[in-house]
Amino acid sequence: MSQPSVASNNGFSRRRFMAGTVSAAAAPLLASTAQAEAPVIPQTKLRQPVVTSLRINEQPYELSLDTRTSLLDALRDHAGLTGTKKGCDHGQCGACTVLVDGKRVLSCLSFAVMNEGKDITTVEGLASSDGKLHPMQQAFIDHDAFQCGYCTPGQILSAIGCVNEGHAESENDIREYMSGNICRCAAYPNIVAAILQARDETKGA
Repeated sequence: MSQPSVASNNGFSRRRFMAGTVSAAAAPLLASTAQAEAPVIPQTKLRQPVVTSLRINEQPYELSLDTRTSLLDALRDHAGLTGTKKGCDHGQCGACTVLVDGKRVLSCLSFAVMNEGKDITTVEGLASSDGKLHPMQQAFIDHDAFQCGYCTPGQILSAIGCVNEGHAESENDIREYMSGNICRCAAYPNIVAAILQARDETKGA
């Protein structure tokens, strides 16, 4: 035999009390679920490509780039200039060295957008229009200053920068100021000899 529900004088029962408690507890959960399902409106458009004007080897380039694109990736993947090599991609090996306004730059550590309007020189831009090699390129050949050749573009650009900076007056200076360019084949003596040969012809070139 079922028991009659106990109700107060105003008609409020235990069953109605429990139902009201559960509804009150569930209300915040339902509200948060509705907020989670609401569409998220993007606040910024930082990842949209921007048109970047670069002057590479005396030629203008208009490249559509993510603002986070490194100069190295812009050269290789967007401008098609694959002479600049990607080694460590952490600025430790020197394989990606290029000249920006005549100064040595590790292109893997520089954003492309930072170099807008500057003169960028890669290994493809060293030889003259008639095919004659730059004196530093010729010296590397004359002294067999490479083996596998992977680091050679960076070595040559760094060597030109080293000479123009006035840091190639002695063999010790050359070794010191070229120490950021690693040659895993260990052609260092030949690299030093090549820089010494090309030093006077290279100044200001």
